[in-house]
Amino acid sequence: MNTQTRNEIDWNKILDEIPQNATETVVSERFVKVLIQALGFNSHEYYREFPTGSSSSKVDFAARKNPPKKDFSEELTDPYLLIEVKGRAIESGAKINLAEGTTKYKETREQIQNYLLAPRCKKAQWGIITNADYIQVFRKHGKVIFPATPYILIKKSTFSVEFEKIKELIQKPAKALTICVYNNKGGVGKTTTTTNLAAALWQKHTKVLVVDFNPQQRDLTDCLRLKSSDIKLSACLIKRSLEVKDAIRTFKVKSKDKEVELFDVLPADGQLLDFSNHDIQSKIQKGFERLRDLLEPLKKIYDYILIDSPTNWTFFSKSCVCAADVVLIPVNNTDFASIKNAKLVIKELIPEIQQVKKNGSPVALPIFFNEFIKSDTAMQRARLEIDRILTLSRTAEKVVYDRELIPYFYPRYTPGNSNKTIFSIPSHAIISGAAFSPIPAAAKHKTIRDYYFELAKEYFLYE
Repeated sequence: MNTQTRNEIDWNKILDEIPQNATETVVSERFVKVLIQALGFNSHEYYREFPTGSSSSKVDFAARKNPPKKDFSEELTDPYLLIEVKGRAIESGAKINLAEGTTKYKETREQIQNYLLAPRCKKAQWGIITNADYIQVFRKHGKVIFPATPYILIKKSTFSVEFEKIKELIQKPAKALTICVYNNKGGVGKTTTTTNLAAALWQKHTKVLVVDFNPQQRDLTDCLRLKSSDIKLSACLIKRSLEVKDAIRTFKVKSKDKEVELFDVLPADGQLLDFSNHDIQSKIQKGFERLRDLLEPLKKIYDYILIDSPTNWTFFSKSCVCAADVVLIPVNNTDFASIKNAKLVIKELIPEIQQVKKNGSPVALPIFFNEFIKSDTAMQRARLEIDRILTLSRTAEKVVYDRELIPYFYPRYTPGNSNKTIFSIPSHAIISGAAFSPIPAAAKHKTIRDYYFELAKEYFLYE
C-alpha cells in the first residue's frame, strides 16, 4: 500500500474487503489507512491515537505533511487533519448505527469537534468521521467548525468520485470563512455589526469582503457612500458570463495625505430589488443558491466574507444564509422580540437552508447582545425571557431546558456550571453617531475597534 498512488487504488476492492460486522480496528486497518495515504500522507506523516492535549483524550488518527527535515510521526505537533473512526459493529457483533441524526452520529460529531478545538490541535483545519459505511468532512476556520461535505453514504459505485471531491477540499482549502449577520427581527444592528466587524478585522491585516444583499434598504452601501461598478451584482445573478469580482468596489478612507484601503465591498444596486418579483426571480438559475455559487471562487481570495442580510425571510435573506458557513445573530437585551426571533432563526430558518444544502451548514453561532443596555433590570428581564424560551418543563423541584438550544443562548452553560454569560457589545454614543458617518466607528476609534475584535475572538478568531 505504501507504494500505491491514488490512481491505483481500487476502492471497489477496498470496500469489498471490509466485512459488514467490521470493528473499529478493522475499519482503521482496511479503510482509514488507505484513505489517509490516498489523501497524500505517507507513513511518517500520520499518527494513531494522537494525544489532543484535552485531558487524556486521543483522536484515532492525526496527519500533517512534513516540511523538510521534519517528521510528524516523531514530533507530534500541529496536526492538519484529524480522523475519528467508528466500527460497523462492536466486538460482540452487534451493529453500530451511525446514520445521520442517530445518537451515535451526534456523539461522534461532537467528539471530532472537541478534538479539533483541543489545545494541541489549534492548527488543525480538517476533521473526518467515518465507519466505512459513512463519511463526513468538517472544516475548522479559527474557532469555528462546520460541515464541509454532506454525510456521505459510501457506495462502491460512487465513492471514487466522492473521494476526489474530499481530496480537493483538503488539499486546496478555501481561505475564507463566510459569515451572514442575520436576525429576522429588524433594528438589531446587523449593518453596524457588519461594517465595524470588517473594520476591526482589517486592523488585524486580514483581507475582508463585505456583501450588501439588502436592496430594500441598501444601508451598508449608502452608509459607505459607495456606488455600483459598471458590472453589477444583480446582473451577475443572471448572466453567468459575468465575473462577480468585477462588481467589487474597494472602500477607502483618507488618512493624512493618502488613501487607505480598508476592505472590499459588493454593493447593493437598484436592480437587485427587481428580484422581489417572483417572475423575475425565476430567471435566476438555482434560485437562492446562486449567491453562494457566485461567492465560491472569492473564498480563495479573502480571509473573511461578511454578508449583511435583510430582515424578512425572503429570497434575499435565504440567499445570504445559504451562502454562509456560519450565521452570527445579534439581539438587543431590551427587545424581547429579537431574542424570541433568534430561536426561530436557529430552530426553523437555518435548518430549512440546511435541508437544501444537504451538508449541515450553515451553523448558528451563539447570540450576542448588540447595543447592550447596562441595567440590572433590563438584564434580569432578558434572562427571564431567555429562560422562558429554553424551558421545556418546570416543576417546583426542577427546570428542564432544551439541551439543543442552550449552547446558542448560554454557550458557557454546562450541567455542572450554570454560567449564563452572553457576549455583549455595549451601547456607545460613538457607534450610534457613526451611523451618519461614511467611516465605521471601529476604523477611527480604538475602543470601538476593540469591542468588535473581542466579538471576533469570542466566536471565530484565534488570537
